Amino acid sequence: MIKKIINNLITILLFSVTIVNGQNKLSDRYNLMPWPKEIQENTNKVYINEEVTVSVNSKEGRVYDATTKFIRRLTNRTGVFINEGFPFLNKNNATIKITFNKVAEVQLNVDESYEVKVTENQVEVFAKTDIGALRGLETVLQLITYNENSFYIEGVTIKDSPRFVWRGLMIDVARHYQPLSVLKRNLDAMASMKMNVFHWHLSDDQGFRVESKVFPKLHQLGSDKQYYTHDNIKEIVSYANKLGIRVVPEIDVPGHATAILTAYPELGSKKGYDYKIERFSGVFHPTLNPINPEVYVFLDKLFAELTPLFPDHYFHIGGDENEGKHWDENYEIQKFKKKEGLNSNHDLQTFFNIKLQDILKKYNKRLMGWDEIMTKDMPKTAIIHSWRGVNEGFKNGTLSEAVKNGYQAVLSNDYYIDRMQSVEHHYLFDPLGNEKFTKEEEKRVLGGEVTMWSELVTPLTIDSRIWPRTAAIAERFWSVKEVKNLENMRKRLVKVTLQLEELGISHYKNRDVILRNIAKCNAISSLKVLTGIYEPLKIYTRNKGGTEYKSFSPFTLFADACFSDAIDAYNFKKTMNSFIKTPSESKKKKLKSYFNKWVEGYSDFIKLPPNPNTSLIKNHYEKLNELSLICIEVLNGKKITNKVKNEVNMCVKVLKLPLVDTELVILPVIKKFLNE
Repeated sequence: MIKKIINNLITILLFSVTIVNGQNKLSDRYNLMPWPKEIQENTNKVYINEEVTVSVNSKEGRVYDATTKFIRRLTNRTGVFINEGFPFLNKNNATIKITFNKVAEVQLNVDESYEVKVTENQVEVFAKTDIGALRGLETVLQLITYNENSFYIEGVTIKDSPRFVWRGLMIDVARHYQPLSVLKRNLDAMASMKMNVFHWHLSDDQGFRVESKVFPKLHQLGSDKQYYTHDNIKEIVSYANKLGIRVVPEIDVPGHATAILTAYPELGSKKGYDYKIERFSGVFHPTLNPINPEVYVFLDKLFAELTPLFPDHYFHIGGDENEGKHWDENYEIQKFKKKEGLNSNHDLQTFFNIKLQDILKKYNKRLMGWDEIMTKDMPKTAIIHSWRGVNEGFKNGTLSEAVKNGYQAVLSNDYYIDRMQSVEHHYLFDPLGNEKFTKEEEKRVLGGEVTMWSELVTPLTIDSRIWPRTAAIAERFWSVKEVKNLENMRKRLVKVTLQLEELGISHYKNRDVILRNIAKCNAISSLKVLTGIYEPLKIYTRNKGGTEYKSFSPFTLFADACFSDAIDAYNFKKTMNSFIKTPSESKKKKLKSYFNKWVEGYSDFIKLPPNPNTSLIKNHYEKLNELSLICIEVLNGKKITNKVKNEVNMCVKVLKLPLVDTELVILPVIKKFLNE
């Protein structure tokens, strides 16, 4: 009896260790992302063969159709010809058995928890809601692995649920219109990473992208004929709903309103102003007139038309970056401010926002806006979308102020992926930061949202700007705070990146399309070599001031083929720093292989038929070749003489300059190696 008790205690203890240390131990083996809340290993394996069957307990809700899609993904990934291509109903001995209790509405705080249990002959997925079951199916797909002879599902027991209820991706379709196919494949990718909010930024200075039957000039004059019809919107909302994803629309007012005012200039704050769709990027002056009653009649009718298209309870009104220049220049507006005791343009915008909140309330919507809407008089029912941080002069951001003042808030500061910062930067930034919040304040932090502003992206490049970094950020929103091992995250991200391609994400494919366009031939291996060590300029140093590119400029340049996390650069820097600290023959050999790769790349590059685009690259590549040859000689024992230093300096002088809006990110560590 005592022996049995001791054995039971050991089992419980081992189970606890597995749970507590799961990320450190098991994530070396399993490529799950987001990492689950609880995971325990067992020795079972369920093989994927022609006899595989899948069962669901109900045809109601989203699970049956999602399971059919799951079967297609499973067979496409493995190449296994299974006999049954559709799910059964209530087949108890099915290979994969899915059970859920109820069909849920896609809304804030919906239960997304699930359990996965792999036994000797079966994979069981259980969830309280059909949405939770969808999340579990994504985990099962990630558990598929293989050996030389078979594909199989690993033996684990998982209990999982999200840390935050708002795990979003914002796509700006105003600066560059994105077709439905682009949105759908990104919704699929979001669902695979258990994200649950698609924030659709539909209007800005560069375009109003929604058909309006009430105010048709909006899409006729304000969109360059690139807009979404009502049926298009319904299609996307329905598609997202089937994936368990909410759609939150944004119509940005009172600023960022050039496209609106191009259609209806009488609503603007500056009479006689020549409103035209903006072609550059940046912050512009056209603003709706907050003292004109017709503005509120217009917005009321517009929201009455649009809100039924979006079932979600939340409606984003923007409210950001209104500098108020046209308000300051309008005598009637200044007179109104004085009369109403409005001391600043912030106070005037609060007056405007409160009216919008009342309008939206009529249509059963809650107002959400960028953090500029947060003023002392703004009602606490508004959701604050925190975006300003160090780059905007806010050392501690704005989220803490929001939740401490009683607002619910969503964080986007440091999840601005258009800034082209590294995955590590985003991954280590937690929505709660290092703030000390009370339990009630913590509850008011709803989660976070990745923002894909589209000034510099087109349908050709958008996937490579969103993915795979957003997969790592999705883990930050879902998994416990303690899951933050960078090396392990990068290891798992390699696998996830390939799986995203199965869903149609074109980050690798379209890189090659751009490189073929640059080379004007199929021989692009030498250019691909460069994309492994060059990265796009970061934090808006590309398109500085917003005037280097117009919305119709080409985005098929070398920078558009490069990623924010150049993989060769990462591995090279890691090896070189280690070599500098503790030299070894194995590290030296690895470093030589990199330098030889760049030398051989240059040799292939100069064989390409020259054209104006490759000519822009030639000087950089030549100096990279020369520097690589110098480094190989130094690794072979050559001393760094003054002559060598001069040669290095000549190379560095060229290589430190941007190359077609990219930077050579290995240069600092090479300079360190050469004591430059």
